[in-house]
Amino acid sequence: MLYDYIVNNYDKDEPIFLSELPGKSKNYIRQEMKRLVDEGQIERLYNGVYYLSYTTILGTKGKVSIDKFIEKKYLLCRGKVSGYVTGIQLANMYGFTTQNPACIEVCSNEATTKQRKLDIAGRKVIVYKPLTEINEENITALQFLDLMSSIDKYSELSEEELRNKLREFVKLINVDFMKVKKYISLFPDRVFKNIYQGGLMSELV
Repeated sequence: MLYDYIVNNYDKDEPIFLSELPGKSKNYIRQEMKRLVDEGQIERLYNGVYYLSYTTILGTKGKVSIDKFIEKKYLLCRGKVSGYVTGIQLANMYGFTTQNPACIEVCSNEATTKQRKLDIAGRKVIVYKPLTEINEENITALQFLDLMSSIDKYSELSEEELRNKLREFVKLINVDFMKVKKYISLFPDRVFKNIYQGGLMSELV
């Protein structure tokens, strides 16, 4: 039974994509999911995406996890590296800024347009099309270059603090500067200036 499969294979706040469910046919799965939604066992996030119906400890209606949705849909699609977090969210995650992002920004192979704004369960998400296809080999180089194209806008650190934090970031995500050299021409010219001011120019020589 489809519901038993879902309960056994998904966390209560995990997005369930229609395309990943087993069944006789897509039409059958769609009908089954509609029935489960009508019965209140499953919630529909939007077309083709669902999650289990549950109640929180506060007695309110549970929601889908936005982080899990983004990871599954845009960052690790079908178990394959396909995107990364960018923008203020990235700068905040690694301590370059204390600003809390008003929206989650991701760069993903799954993007169908250059930039798309979405509203997922009340959270704003912006999805950007990457300058080149993202894969396991180049993801950290591209994420680093993306950060360096906007770090001058987001950083709240002194020059010395920024240099130290950038070196920490490079080690933490294991940036391969041979890959950075390969892709740097795809990014705006200010990336060179920001890399120079960040004390990382020697890594490119």
